[in-house]
Amino acid sequence: MTDQISPDAASASRPARSGGRAARTAARAAPLSESKRPIRAGMSGGTFKPLTDAQVLRIHETALRALEEIGLADAPPSGIEILTGAGAVLGSDGRIRFPRALVEDMLAVAGRDITLFGRDPKHDLLLSGTRVHYGTAGAAVNMVDPSGRNYRESTVQDLHDAARITDRLDNIHFFQRSMVCRDILDNREMDLNSIYACCAGTMKHVGVSFTDPDYTADAFEMLHMIAGGEEAWRARPFVSNSNCFVVPPMKFATESCKVMENVIAGGMPVLLLSAGMAGATAPSTIAGAITQAVAECLAGVVYVNAIKPGHPAIFGTWPFGLDLRTGAMTMGSGEQALLTSGAAQMHQFYGLPGGAAAGASDSKLPDMQAGWEQMCSNVLAGLSGLNMAYEAAGMHASLLGFCHESLILGNDIIGQALRCVRGIEVDDETLALEQMKEVCLGGSGHYLGTEATLSRMEQDHVYPTMGDRTSPKEWAEKGKPDLIERATAMKERILSERAAARFDPATDAAIREAFRIHLPA
Repeated sequence: MTDQISPDAASASRPARSGGRAARTAARAAPLSESKRPIRAGMSGGTFKPLTDAQVLRIHETALRALEEIGLADAPPSGIEILTGAGAVLGSDGRIRFPRALVEDMLAVAGRDITLFGRDPKHDLLLSGTRVHYGTAGAAVNMVDPSGRNYRESTVQDLHDAARITDRLDNIHFFQRSMVCRDILDNREMDLNSIYACCAGTMKHVGVSFTDPDYTADAFEMLHMIAGGEEAWRARPFVSNSNCFVVPPMKFATESCKVMENVIAGGMPVLLLSAGMAGATAPSTIAGAITQAVAECLAGVVYVNAIKPGHPAIFGTWPFGLDLRTGAMTMGSGEQALLTSGAAQMHQFYGLPGGAAAGASDSKLPDMQAGWEQMCSNVLAGLSGLNMAYEAAGMHASLLGFCHESLILGNDIIGQALRCVRGIEVDDETLALEQMKEVCLGGSGHYLGTEATLSRMEQDHVYPTMGDRTSPKEWAEKGKPDLIERATAMKERILSERAAARFDPATDAAIREAFRIHLPA
């Protein structure tokens, strides 16, 4: 359950108002069952469709032509063997081209309706249809200190703390590594400590990357220890691999492809990530950037299913925006929101679980710019029915900075986005004719405190944890609380407690004996 802000002393000491206000306060204090919560993970979106059906087909056809006529370069020898064995064609120019029939055959056997498992089953994520989930991601190299308005290099403790905070936020459904552990210089140790820091911080599904294919064997050894053995791990793999298997435009990332082969063999779900930048490594047009990302990810679908048909893989079209005036990457634009929502439509066209970027900001701090940028793409991502919205909270400076306070504030932003996803229910009860009769024909003349209002106030409405809805007078009486200060207080409260996800002493000792863990026990 989301960590709740305690009422301040001044509010608590004031006499309760009569009538509906007191009743509403009492109702709000009562915990809701999961079934009655107004928002939850996996609600269905899909009401926003920026592309027509004809446009979706044109993107599909163009992507197939790109695979047939252009193909992808730089596949590793193992990849060439796998792909040509499945029916791809290695040209004299070294590029691998994909006949239409091959792509269609692999789409037919690709995994659908997959589940990403949490260490706790209550956090399992079913990726099907237009079910929407929000989480973190990225590889920020800096932490944002909003109080000092400073940036500093991110550490393994910062990563662990972000996982701990995420574990307490209802609207952040998964935790993909959001920053690089800059205090660990050895890449192998960095990869292994990233897994440890994430998994020891949250029981939700975790996503990680690998810098070298040779490190995956050690990672699986650690994950088997956390899971309680290889069999238990393979039954419920609670970590997925975020894999940048392509280097846009239209080239395989050789080392990442080898990582992908290794993690598939180890039973780990994979995010097939194509992250072209529109105007630099992808066409500058929204349609062109989506088309290239679709083509690259279709190549990934062929690659994965040629190795293991039906292996859980996420169609990770992540086209990013670019400010063409300066060449700076941009995540906070309307164009980015359209890139993401258009990509979601393509996922649904193929019937494949899909992910894209949403909710990141170009702003350097959690300010008004960050708010409008984060809300814009998070809302459109949800309305489009995006299965996995990555980088949805905490990310600043076009992916260069991560902020714990912004992660907490993002929980409120995503809560409102999810309410938009839920939409408007229209039935006899919600049309409320009987309520109108009761109130207007001899009743009180208002709906405050009525049984109908009280019975639905928590089911229909999302109340922010951080957002301030008091009057200016009440706000002043409370000492004019600052949003960032409240988020910092909540952060410190969460981090003052030991993470519930930490491993049992015997498992932790075994991991520390096998690997150099940088976090204190």
